[in-house]
Amino acid sequence: MGIRKVVPMHELPTVIPQFHREVFGWLGQHGESPAGAPFIRYHTINMRSALDVEIGVPVASAVSTDGRVVESTLPAGQYAVLMYTGPYDGLMQANKALLDWAKVRGLALDRQDSPNGDAFGARYESYLIDPAGEPDPEKWETEVAIRLADRQASR
Repeated sequence: MGIRKVVPMHELPTVIPQFHREVFGWLGQHGESPAGAPFIRYHTINMRSALDVEIGVPVASAVSTDGRVVESTLPAGQYAVLMYTGPYDGLMQANKALLDWAKVRGLALDRQDSPNGDAFGARYESYLIDPAGEPDPEKWETEVAIRLADRQASR
């Protein structure tokens, strides 16, 4: 369950925690429990203008929605995944490392050019360590994942 919005890059540090609080609140109001770590999914990335993101929390099964908080599903498939440990300001470098790793190995990502930037079938960060429970940012863990293009499933 999440909230999807187009936001400038500089607003993400404010928008991410705000929307996570809102989604957790919505889940509580509807008697639902999280089934995993909070995430941010990047639908389209244009670092110079705005990012189309979905900020949410996984749930075990479909939940009916009422508008702002909506249901979506990550597509099945193979993903390139990196586990990053450290403060959130290192996530851009972690994403770059994953992109570089995939490129060196000749892996095609589920990515297309769009008028709004780089569009991804599935690209996300999952925040595995809650900063409220672990105050040391050097111990925060984030899973960074990008879906591979379907044509590699047969490799």
